[in-house]
Amino acid sequence: MILYIAEKPSLARAIAAALPSPQKKEDGCIWLPNGDCVSWCIGHLLEQAEPHQYNPAYKSWSMDHLPIIPTDWQWQEKANTKKQLGVLKKLIKKATVLVHAGDPDREGQLLVDEVLHYTKVPAQKLKATQRLLVNDLTPSAVNKALQNLRPNNEFSALSRSALGRARADWLFGLNLTRAYTIKGRQAGYQGVLSIGRVQTPVLGLVVARDKEREAFVAKNFYQVWAHIQTPQGAVFQAKWLPSEACLPYMDEENRVLSLPLANNVAQRITDKAATVADAHYKQKKQAAPLPYSLSALQIDAAKAYSLSAQQVLDTCQTLYERHQMITYPRSDCRYLPTQQHKDAPAIIAALTRIDSDSLGKTLQQGALNADAKRKSKAWNDKQVTAHHAIIPTTQAHKVASLSKTEALVFSLIARQYLMQFYPDYDYLASYIKLDIAGGVFEAKGNTPLSLGWKALLPVKNKPQDGDEDSQAELPKLKKGDALWCTKGEVKEKVTTPPAMFTDATLLAAMTGISRFVSNKDIRAILKETDGLGTEATRASIIELLFKRGFLARQGKAIQATQTGRAFIDCLPEQLVTPDMTAQWESILNRISLGETSYQVFMDDLAANLHHLLKASKDIPTHALQNLPAPSKKAFARRKSPQGSNSKRTTRARKTTRSKS
Repeated sequence: MILYIAEKPSLARAIAAALPSPQKKEDGCIWLPNGDCVSWCIGHLLEQAEPHQYNPAYKSWSMDHLPIIPTDWQWQEKANTKKQLGVLKKLIKKATVLVHAGDPDREGQLLVDEVLHYTKVPAQKLKATQRLLVNDLTPSAVNKALQNLRPNNEFSALSRSALGRARADWLFGLNLTRAYTIKGRQAGYQGVLSIGRVQTPVLGLVVARDKEREAFVAKNFYQVWAHIQTPQGAVFQAKWLPSEACLPYMDEENRVLSLPLANNVAQRITDKAATVADAHYKQKKQAAPLPYSLSALQIDAAKAYSLSAQQVLDTCQTLYERHQMITYPRSDCRYLPTQQHKDAPAIIAALTRIDSDSLGKTLQQGALNADAKRKSKAWNDKQVTAHHAIIPTTQAHKVASLSKTEALVFSLIARQYLMQFYPDYDYLASYIKLDIAGGVFEAKGNTPLSLGWKALLPVKNKPQDGDEDSQAELPKLKKGDALWCTKGEVKEKVTTPPAMFTDATLLAAMTGISRFVSNKDIRAILKETDGLGTEATRASIIELLFKRGFLARQGKAIQATQTGRAFIDCLPEQLVTPDMTAQWESILNRISLGETSYQVFMDDLAANLHHLLKASKDIPTHALQNLPAPSKKAFARRKSPQGSNSKRTTRARKTTRSKS
């Protein structure tokens, strides 16, 4: 008997739909006519054991107990899924061949592997276990995956990496949360002060931005623009480039702060001859943006529709599981396997069959004009990891059945996919440098020649390429041409503080966290990793900070609360910056590639944990006295105070103790 173990019921149903009928459904499984069986997990069926299961004394929170580091790690069965685990135990014992069908990512690998190890599958049967990798729940895609089973032991390093992260998060979150909560209680604060290797640096990022805005002092600066006319009557503007002699009147960003200086330059160039010092024109192409990863989709959806990261993730799960209109959504990859290009005609054809509102009609027209034979740079096997970019499936025509939010998110995914079948955006990049009364001025222009993939964008989303000073079109000139400056104009501007974080910019900061790190070595590591958190956890981490009262919304803007800010102010830098999680992710990635060991990672973590706990014990009580009273009852019971990762909606509860 072959037993297929899916990660969740929806995936199990999709696998069963691709296998022979008639089938018999029982409680917790689906039997096939040949005696094989499809069963499922419901997210994680197991979780890290609670501290008191290692020692009953750990039920009370005491500095004397810390650090709590298990020598023999234990799983515990989740109370609400014990029944399904019982079904799997019996089926696993009965099966002769096991097929692991967890989601195609690090967490999905561990989710089923932990069940196999917990149920003590014999070594020989474990070695023979196969791996089914499903990115798309449509029957054709599942059929294709069933024809390409791989040995499950090929992914053992991926599983060890996920296990290391889960246990590390448990150790880090549990020990440091207890330590700081105890210190807070000694200072009179009766709430829980939770620490997490991702949650805390994200909060630190927002606090730092809030402080930067408060300390910001606006100042005026001035630009000088020359209004130029050619002998043929064409007009354009050129911006003054101050010389080194002007440095005493400029700030560190080369902005002129002296109004008299700017006025003097404007007066000197008015009604004066201008000579072209340099002029060049180059036709350029811009390739279509890659299909979406989850974070890229969340960022664009926040910008376009003000959707939170969690809303986008939940919507994607529905589009994937219930409607089967998109591929696996928790992807950190923006590339597609070359073999997938064969499916393009069918997917595009499905989009042409959309019969819905204006949103659907826009996609339909975009699909009708798409060239299915075109292959963008998105199809690149070398860039595809465990799962590929999020794209529509052949069920894409079912837009009419979607809610408004589902339709909006789906339209973004479909449009981004269709862009891969459009030509490049072509434009003419122009540059002119002028000499006017001894001063240097420049003009930049970008003239669209062919919209290509940009034809799919709404008109308001078709900005000119280049910087903010770029003009739509510049006249054709050559070096030495004589022009005339009809007027010099001073434009007064005001420096602005960095913007408050929004859902879009906070997600962008988490994925591109290297921009916020000064240490070159750490910045290099972060550029090679996925940033803070993962595609599957970023949304829940942000939501967790709101639930815990550390962050608050002000319209679209996100800022730290008094509690969040006061908490960050009393923490050591190592807990507030992303440096430590960057190093973790780098090592965990090396574990998944077989380049280092799980044990080395855990030993280093334990040593660092001792150091951090010592620092927490040394914090003077008065450092925590600025914390405001908590809004919720102290030590309110939560199902998962600190610990390992979980998955999807069932994962959400456990995020309180995972990378949080």
